[in-house]
Amino acid sequence: MARTPKAGKRMARDPRIDAYIERAAPFAQPILRHVRELVHAACPGVEESIKWGMPSFSHAGGILCGMAAFKQHASFGFWKHALVVGEGEPRDGMGSYGKMTSLQDLPPDRTLLAHLRKAMQLNEAGVKSPARKTAPKPPPQTPADLAAALGNNHAAKATFDAFPPGCRREYIEWIVEAKREETRGKRLAQAIAWMAEGKRRNWKYENC
Repeated sequence: MARTPKAGKRMARDPRIDAYIERAAPFAQPILRHVRELVHAACPGVEESIKWGMPSFSHAGGILCGMAAFKQHASFGFWKHALVVGEGEPRDGMGSYGKMTSLQDLPPDRTLLAHLRKAMQLNEAGVKSPARKTAPKPPPQTPADLAAALGNNHAAKATFDAFPPGCRREYIEWIVEAKREETRGKRLAQAIAWMAEGKRRNWKYENC
């Protein structure tokens, strides 16, 4: 096991993280406790918090890393994953080391501490994460029942045809995600009624 760095000024620990660990599944608790201790060992002045419902660690004005427990696995990941671990290393959700179910799934302490120090240096230097490149989504495919309903309502069809792809996708996904035929039928009827009035799927939340 790697040697613990010399102690510096230590920050108070957030009791919400203690409670989070206590609520986690038994298999996840030792993982969360271990990585938390390593974060504090590498960065004694780290600031703890809860962000997006999960334990988060910040340093030099920016997020350093975070951890989470799920029903069947735990995760630990760096905010600047690609710059810390490497561009070629895949990231599974928020985790830089994949889905972990035991301490053996973590890298050696020496490796994790080195990654933590690198993440600290990036924050101290003010380095930003590179912008993510995402491929554009393909045009949404109109399901047969929606196409038929639109064919019977000229106003709704005119609105749908004039929509950009994103607005069409919102209606299509809302309809096809219905788990029951009855629900799908109701959503289809509502969609046609709203589009006949020239409304987008989320018109209720739009600022006029």
